[in-house]
Amino acid sequence: MAITGEQQKAIIAFVIEETGLKPVQVQKTIELLGEGATVPFIARYRKEQTGELDEVQIRTIEERYGYFGELEERKAAIIATIEEQGRLTPELRGRIEGSRLKTEVEDLYLPYKPKRRTKATIARERGLEPLADIIASQELVSGKPDEAAVPFVNPAMDVPDAQAALEGAGHILAERISDDADARAMVRRLTWDQGVMASRVVSDKREQVTKFEMYYDYQEPLKAIPSHRMLAMRRGEKEEVLILSVIAPVEQILAGLKSRLVRGDSIFRPFLEGVAEDAYKRLIAVSIEGELRLQAKKLADEAAIGVFAQNLRNLLLAPPAGGKRVLGIDPGLRTGSKLAAVDGTGRFLAHVTIYPHTGHSHVPQSKKDLLRMVEDHAIEMLAIGNGTAGREMELFARETLAESGRHLPVVMVSEAGASVYSASEIAREEFPELDLTIRGAISIARRLQDPLAELVKVDPKSIGVGQYQHDVSQTMLKKALDDVVESCVNYVGVDLNTASWALLSYVSGLGPNLAKAIVKHRDELGPFQTRKALLKVSRFGGKAFEQAAGFLRIRNGAYPLDNSAVHPERYPLVEAMAKDLGVTLEQLAADPVLAARIDLKRYVTEEVGLPTLRDILEELKKPGRDPRRQFESVVFRDDIREIGDLREGMILQGVVTNVTAFGAFVDIGVHQDGLVHVSHLANRFVKDPNDAVRIGDLVKVKVLSADIGRKRIALSIKEAEPGGSRSSGTGAKPGR
Repeated sequence: MAITGEQQKAIIAFVIEETGLKPVQVQKTIELLGEGATVPFIARYRKEQTGELDEVQIRTIEERYGYFGELEERKAAIIATIEEQGRLTPELRGRIEGSRLKTEVEDLYLPYKPKRRTKATIARERGLEPLADIIASQELVSGKPDEAAVPFVNPAMDVPDAQAALEGAGHILAERISDDADARAMVRRLTWDQGVMASRVVSDKREQVTKFEMYYDYQEPLKAIPSHRMLAMRRGEKEEVLILSVIAPVEQILAGLKSRLVRGDSIFRPFLEGVAEDAYKRLIAVSIEGELRLQAKKLADEAAIGVFAQNLRNLLLAPPAGGKRVLGIDPGLRTGSKLAAVDGTGRFLAHVTIYPHTGHSHVPQSKKDLLRMVEDHAIEMLAIGNGTAGREMELFARETLAESGRHLPVVMVSEAGASVYSASEIAREEFPELDLTIRGAISIARRLQDPLAELVKVDPKSIGVGQYQHDVSQTMLKKALDDVVESCVNYVGVDLNTASWALLSYVSGLGPNLAKAIVKHRDELGPFQTRKALLKVSRFGGKAFEQAAGFLRIRNGAYPLDNSAVHPERYPLVEAMAKDLGVTLEQLAADPVLAARIDLKRYVTEEVGLPTLRDILEELKKPGRDPRRQFESVVFRDDIREIGDLREGMILQGVVTNVTAFGAFVDIGVHQDGLVHVSHLANRFVKDPNDAVRIGDLVKVKVLSADIGRKRIALSIKEAEPGGSRSSGTGAKPGR
C-alpha cells in the first residue's frame, strides 16, 4: 500500500517529536535516504544538509521512519476494514490515526477483528446480546438478576434456564471488556510496571545440577530484569529445565477492571464483578502476559545485540600491524602446525607443516622449517592462533628464533571464526587449491596485518564476541551487525587496489555484485590509477560512484587526492585552494604546513559549509591516515601456561576478548579466558562495562580464584592497578 502525502507528513511529525531533532534535519535525512544515499555517506558528506547528524542519529531516523511507515500502512488497512463493516465512527478514526503504537492500534481494532468461534459468539447466536445490554446498562436497582433473565430462556436455543442465560450474557460482557482498548492498556501498564518474571524448575529436574540452578526458584521485576538473565531464563525454558511465568498485580488489575465495568448499585453489581474477574483470568491475562513476555524478550534482545555490536566495532577497529611480511601459524598437536607466509599486502607466498609437539625426534626438523620460512620470505612478524597448542607453539617459536639470534615479534591472534572462513565460499575462491588448515593459517597472518580487512570475510556471529547471540532475534542481530561492519569499513576507508571483494562489498553504495565486478576489472586490466577509472567498471554508474568514491583509496595513484577522504565532488574546491596559495595540488597534498595557511571562511558557500571544509583541511594535514589506534601487544608470563599454574593474588597482563552486560573476559594465556565481574572493572561504580573496557584493551589483572574442574577464572582489574582502568588498546590477541 502506497504512503499518501498526508501519511508522509504524519510519519515525519512522529519522527521529529520522538527524536527531538530539528524538522529540517529529519526531513533532509529522509529525503537523502529515499534517494538511495547510505548512512555513512550522509554522515560524512552531507553534514550541511543534516546539521551534522552522526551515524547513530541517522540510523535512528531510518529505523523510526520505517516503524511509523509500517504503522501508517496498518492503520489504513484497519480503518478500511472497519469502514467496510459500517462501524467506523469519527471518534474511532481519530484515535486510530493519532496512535503511535502498534499495540494500541491492534487494541482498537480488536472488537472489529474477525474472531474464531468463542463462548461470546455462541451466546450471541442464542439471542443473549439484548440481555447483556440490559445488564451493562445497570438501570435495574430492584429485583433479582434471575428474574431479568427469564424472558431469554429458550430450551430450543440451548438456553434451558435463567442461570444459563446469565452465563451466556456474562460471556458477551467479558469479551467486550477484553476487547476494550483502554482496559487492555490499563492491564498492560500495571503488569509491566509492577509485574514479576518468575521461574521455577521442572519437577523432574529439581535434583539435577544444571547451568540454570540459580533460576530454579527465582523472581525479578519484569521491567527491570537485565538482558542476560532474561535470555538465560528463556534458554532454560527452551531446554525444558525451567517454567516461566509473569506474576501480575491481580488485585489492582481487578479493582481497575471492576471500576470500569461497574457503576452504581444495580442488582447486577455482584454479577458484573464476577464478569470482570472472568474477563481478566480467562481472556486478558494470558494475552497480556504473552505480549509482555515478548516485550521483555525484545528489550533483552536489543540490549544483548547492543553489547555484541559494540564488541564487534571494537574488534573490527582494532589496530592493524600494517604492511609487514607475516608468518601465520595455525597450531596443532597430532596433526601438526600449519605455517603460511604472506607478503606486506597479504598475498600468499608459501606454506609448510611442522610437528614440534609430537615427540622430540620431530623438533630439530620443525625448527629448521620454521627458520627457513622466516629467512626465505623475509618475515617480520609471527602470528599464532590462540587455540589448541597455541601457547606451546608460541614458546617453541620464541625459543627457536632466540636460538638463531633473530628477535621478531610473536603475537597471539584470535582464531574465532577462522575455521568458518576456511570452509567458506570466499576462502575457496581465494585459495581453491589449498587445504582448509592452510587457509586458516593465512587468515591468522592477515588478521594481524589488518583485522578489519580479514574479519569482514567471516559471519559476525562466528567471531565470538556476542552474548546469547543464538537466543536473540536473528533478523535484528544481522541488521545491527551488518550496520556495524558497514560503519567500520567506511570509517577506515578501503584500498581500492588490494581489497578483497568481501571488504569492498561493505563500501557505501557497492554491495557484493559491484565489488566482484571491481575485482574482476582490476584482475584483468591491472590496478586503478584514479578513482574516476571506476566508471569504466561494468554496471558501475554515477550514483554508485557518488556513494562509494570518497571511501576508496588509491595509494601512489595519478591524482593525489585519490588517497584521501576528500570526495571527488570537492576536488575543484581543493584545486582552487592550491591555486590561491600559489602552489600545485601535489605540493598542497604533501605539505601539512601549506594546509594550515588555508582560510576556510573564504570558501564557504550555500552548498559547502565549515563542517565539510574542516574535514577537507584535516585530510590535507594527514592524507591517507588510518584512524585506528597504534598497534601494540601484551606480554604473557612464561611460567603461566595452564589454569593449574595460577595462584590467588597473582598480577598478570592480559587482553580483553569479550565484553558482556555482567563484566569482561580477559585472556591471560592459559587457554581459558577469565571473567572480570562488572564490580571489579574499576574503582568506581560501573553501570555499563563498555564504559570501563573494550575488546582489545591491554589490562593488568589480579587472580581472585581459579577453579580447574569447572574451568572458571575470576579476575579483578580494580585490585591489580591504581585507578583500576584499562591501559591501552591492542587490536590483536597478545603475544610477547
